[in-house]
Amino acid sequence: MRIDRERPAPGPLVRGFGPGGYRVDAPDGTMGVYPALLLTATRADTWSPPALEALDEAALAPLLAGPIEFLLLGTGDTLRRAPKALVAALDARGMGIEAMDSRAAARAWGVLRAEERQIAAALYPLDF
Repeated sequence: MRIDRERPAPGPLVRGFGPGGYRVDAPDGTMGVYPALLLTATRADTWSPPALEALDEAALAPLLAGPIEFLLLGTGDTLRRAPKALVAALDARGMGIEAMDSRAAARAWGVLRAEERQIAAALYPLDF
C-alpha cells in the first residue's frame, strides 16, 4: 500500500508498507525499508522488538528521551493490548499510549505529525 499526503509532515514519514516492512522517507531525503520501526519527529530507526508481553520502557528508551504527548504502538497485523505495566510506566511519565494494528498506526503517524503533534511510534512487524 502507498500512503500520500497533500501537506507533508515534518520529519520521517511512512510512505508505504508491505511484506518487506515500512517504507520511510527520512528528513534528509533518503528512503529506507524497516521490518520493525521506531519513529520520532526527527528520526526513524530499525527496531528488534521483544515479544509484546515483554515490552517495557527499556525497549522503548530511544523514544522516551524527548517531550512526547503519547506513543503510537503498532501491535502487528492485529490489535493487541499494551502490557499493563508499560501503560502504568508511561502514565507515570505523563505520557499516553495508543495501541492499534501496525497498518493503522503507520497511517495515523502521518496524520498526527502533519498536525505537528509531539508523538513517537513503535511499530511491530506487519506479520507479527
